[in-house]
Amino acid sequence: MGRPGKFWGFLHRFRLILIGAILVSAYLIFLWALRTSGYVADPFLDTYLEMAGSLIAFTFAANALVRFRGTHDRISLILAFGFVLAGLIEAATGMTFYRGMLVTAAVGNYIPLGWLAGRTLLGVLLVAALVVERRIPVSREPAKELAAATLIVGAVAYLTSVFYFMLPNAPKIHPGAVIPRPWDLLPAAIYVAAVLGFGWRLRRASSSLDKALFVAAILNVFCHVTMSESQHNLDAPATLSHVFMVLSYVVVLGGTLLDNAQLFDQVSTMASSDSLTGLANHRRLTEVLESEIQRSRRTGRSFALLLFDLDGLKKINDKYGHLTGSRAIKRLGAALRDNSRSIDTPARYGGDEFVLVVPEASEEEAARAAVRICEQLANDGQKPAITVSVGLAVYPKNGTSIEKLLGAADRALYRMKGRGEKKFRLSDVAACL
Repeated sequence: MGRPGKFWGFLHRFRLILIGAILVSAYLIFLWALRTSGYVADPFLDTYLEMAGSLIAFTFAANALVRFRGTHDRISLILAFGFVLAGLIEAATGMTFYRGMLVTAAVGNYIPLGWLAGRTLLGVLLVAALVVERRIPVSREPAKELAAATLIVGAVAYLTSVFYFMLPNAPKIHPGAVIPRPWDLLPAAIYVAAVLGFGWRLRRASSSLDKALFVAAILNVFCHVTMSESQHNLDAPATLSHVFMVLSYVVVLGGTLLDNAQLFDQVSTMASSDSLTGLANHRRLTEVLESEIQRSRRTGRSFALLLFDLDGLKKINDKYGHLTGSRAIKRLGAALRDNSRSIDTPARYGGDEFVLVVPEASEEEAARAAVRICEQLANDGQKPAITVSVGLAVYPKNGTSIEKLLGAADRALYRMKGRGEKKFRLSDVAACL
């Protein structure tokens, strides 16, 4: 019984390695089947894949620049320029190959240098972006970073072009060899380095773009390993490798779009919320009040407005410090949030003043909400104990404009503040109207 237990324990410990080995073996068998198949792609299909990849690359570049403007992320900036250049090279290579096929039906046994140059360029830029981002992750001077990124991409493109186009002979395909296109293993190795780099980066960064770049790097490894088994330019491995390439671009574009959507949501939230309490800010409060006034005019139904003022905030700051004063403000904000309905809008109106907009509520219903908030503050068990003064105004009884409603609530609030003792019962709140 001991030996089977050890065996299954060994399998469980190395299960990921075993699963990976099984998948790689299955992929190699599938690749050999593709290599021995007699499939020959239509030249138009090959060109279509190249052009589709170029268009997606251009789209990614535009979205990456938008992301850079919002986050000043160096990886986005470098890859934006890199994808533009790689897309241009691939588009030119696809059109040149297609025009060549129109002149002669011979497939040819030469590897297009544009393919190798463009794919190697993109792989090197993925690795270069990781290196640059690790040293200085956030751009401090975006205008200068644009010039720096252009210089980096230009230098990599120049060196890559020199490396390939200075070869004495164009790389050839060797049909029948174990690896007919060994030159494609060079970009494959570069993308393996990118996979390792982005895999390490995911330990401390988990944005959609980071995950997408990791997956895209893996797809590009498969792209070039598959292409290395191609025996001519239009066979099954060559076509599948182009599919892998396009899929990698789609994945990267999808990750960028998700990141940009999340960035837009964050900006929208920040523009309408208070940074300390997370409640609506003054701008959002004004929009809600205007909307409620318009709605009440149409429906003839009233709404209430509660104005809260934190008592003795200056004394709290002087005695306990501003950090404790900030916590007191957050306690009041939490009480408003906890005692609000989904249709209510709690907002920070000023430094220590808060407003709760209560749609379709009578004077008594709003007063009960105020009592619940005051009682939560009185019984939250935190030190120092805090109290609030409350003013209540109802549309249209106490005013038909934002200024009049806030003025009426403010006068009611100061009547409560002037009474000194805080007994938060319904009659006390109602007495301040």
